[in-house]
Amino acid sequence: MRAYTCGLDAAADVIGGKWKPRILWALHHGPMRFGELRREITGVTEKMLIQQLRELESRDIVHREVFHQVPPKVEYSLTALGQSLNEALIPLDTWGSDHLTELEASRVR
Repeated sequence: MRAYTCGLDAAADVIGGKWKPRILWALHHGPMRFGELRREITGVTEKMLIQQLRELESRDIVHREVFHQVPPKVEYSLTALGQSLNEALIPLDTWGSDHLTELEASRVR
């Protein structure tokens, strides 16, 4: 395992990929069940969502709580570390929103 070269390197390692930032964003307003997350994050497969949630859980970004009831219930929420990471994504969302038109145009080229 290599050492991180800077803070951005560490953050990118935690949220790298297409789905992790979207999972964090979906959990921004509070705990969600797996099915709710899957509906919220358009295009993600069940297998990929499970994998990404497990990775975020292993990094202490997402908390998985199992309620022992019938039928079983599992909720996902952000940990304090996950909440602070999500706060760091807000300016990125603002930048993307501010430049959406030009970014969509450049993607078509």
